[in-house]
Amino acid sequence: MIIYEALKNDHDKVKALLNQLVNLSEDDDQTRSELVTMIRDELVPHSRAEEAVFYNTLREFKPTSDIAMHGYKEHMEAESLLRILQLKDIASLDWKDTALKLKEALEHHVEEEEGLMFEVAKKNFTEEEALMMGEAFERMKPEIKDETIIATTWEMVANLMPNRFTNAFRKSNTPKHL
Repeated sequence: MIIYEALKNDHDKVKALLNQLVNLSEDDDQTRSELVTMIRDELVPHSRAEEAVFYNTLREFKPTSDIAMHGYKEHMEAESLLRILQLKDIASLDWKDTALKLKEALEHHVEEEEGLMFEVAKKNFTEEEALMMGEAFERMKPEIKDETIIATTWEMVANLMPNRFTNAFRKSNTPKHL
């Protein structure tokens, strides 16, 4: 599957889960917890794999570097909201506003990504390259899904580093066990 289709499929899954969450009754604790976990299990592996495969490839070209960095920024914002939502879920605090903010942030991100970012990427990558990125993206997601918050944050930092430092950083005491 080419990268654009793989990303769009994931975007659609997360948007559907977020719609279920924001439309959920505030006293349905069990379903809320399940949905928050499902969102995390879709969103975090998607983000890390997308950064490693798609954004880092876009960063290699001057005309697309700024677009990729904007995508990283929006990933960080969305994950911050997700982490707040997870904490509010655990503590049974008012979670609905955070869920709505996360939904809005992700809808904005998806719109930009599937619009401008895909358009620019399609001008810079061949169909074969897009297919290779899609396959690499799909292979990476299951590896990331079971990682801890510390390990996925470590991976986010690695993805943000210049490529010449990334591999050395990943090999240096990666906190997979934490």
